[in-house]
Amino acid sequence: MNRQVLAFAGMASLALAAATSPAKANLFDFLRPGPSVGADGRPLGVAPPRETVAYQGHYSPGTIVISTQERRLYYVLPNGQAVRYGVGVGRPGFAWSGVKTVSMKKEWPEWTPPSQMLRRRPDLPRHMVGGIGNPLGARAMYLGSSLYRIHGSNEPETIGTAVSSGCIRMTNEDVTDLYSRVSVGTKVVVQR
Repeated sequence: MNRQVLAFAGMASLALAAATSPAKANLFDFLRPGPSVGADGRPLGVAPPRETVAYQGHYSPGTIVISTQERRLYYVLPNGQAVRYGVGVGRPGFAWSGVKTVSMKKEWPEWTPPSQMLRRRPDLPRHMVGGIGNPLGARAMYLGSSLYRIHGSNEPETIGTAVSSGCIRMTNEDVTDLYSRVSVGTKVVVQR
């Protein structure tokens, strides 16, 4: 009986501490695996696991197909299959569709924000060397001559959301896997 009382008292103290914390909106949020909203108020995503799935699209093996609505990237395999990855996509006003090709690949790429982004966000650095703190993450595949890339992210919680300026974000683990499968010249189809 004393153990039950102690267990209840311990849970009640944790609930009280969680409820009085300004970052917690719900009494039982401490029981959830993580917050659903970031410090800036943006919703946080959860990257679904990478998996091989049946794929009935009409694209040839080796093609990358991105469904911005599903927030999934498909790397088409032979025999009606594809590797499916979770992705983050462009936020409203920055979503796009079309066909591009991978024009360049880089490991731990450097990042120089484009002038359009710097006008919107003058607080951004003018240049960042590659590394774990770089927003492009572990790998980047550049899409044609556009400003868009398929890249890793130092914000894995944004996977599954629409928060980018048009680039396709992946976890560093997933982008490293995709990078190993893709070559320069790979066709990329972005669908809304």
